Amino acid sequence: MKSISILIADDEQEIADLIAFHLEKEGYQVIKVSDGLEALHVIQSQLIDLLILDIMMPRMDGFELTSLVRKQHNMPIIFLSAKTSDFDKVQGLVIGADDYMTKPFTPIELVARVNAQLRRFMKLNQPQNDHNSTLEFGGLVISPEQRTVTLYGNNIELTPKEFDILYLLSSHPKKVYSVENIFQQVWGDKFYESGNTVMVHIRTLRKKLKDDVRNNKWIKTVWGVGYAFNG
Repeated sequence: MKSISILIADDEQEIADLIAFHLEKEGYQVIKVSDGLEALHVIQSQLIDLLILDIMMPRMDGFELTSLVRKQHNMPIIFLSAKTSDFDKVQGLVIGADDYMTKPFTPIELVARVNAQLRRFMKLNQPQNDHNSTLEFGGLVISPEQRTVTLYGNNIELTPKEFDILYLLSSHPKKVYSVENIFQQVWGDKFYESGNTVMVHIRTLRKKLKDDVRNNKWIKTVWGVGYAFNG
């Protein structure tokens, strides 16, 4: 079985060493760097399965690094930062992070979140036996194999979580999913007061699908219940 490689980018050496110690005990191969630019060079030169990024780093911060990585890669990204404001969390999730933990943290919880992200990622990226699973709704085309979305012929750039939410909803049109159910199926983890996380992703997904200018929205809010795909 292939060893899973995790890249830690944090300029606080003690924190990076602590994370590496606990992840290596789980059997993961760990690479440590101290700035965003060095992390980018590692990602460009070798296969990385998951990223753990600090936000405030020399030469290139975690936000900029994530934006660059998401142009070519869809591996899970976990932010680990002392920045605790809701704005920073929302910004991180919108640009493509999969999870966000604030310092100080417990290594056991971080390891649990790493395991959950990798389980979900590996499951979603297993070879598809059904080659006719592309979904089409008028001008909207969703391809799970290529993980691409086009709207009236125009490519729509989605983050991995945005794609997963859209594919989940569109696979069962009209079915209503609660926020808790969406989180459990897309994040592959227990629901822990993450309603805002789901709603932020739904909001940005709607903007990219131009739901703000359509009379009949792709993603419908069922008040007091959740969301449904209106294809």
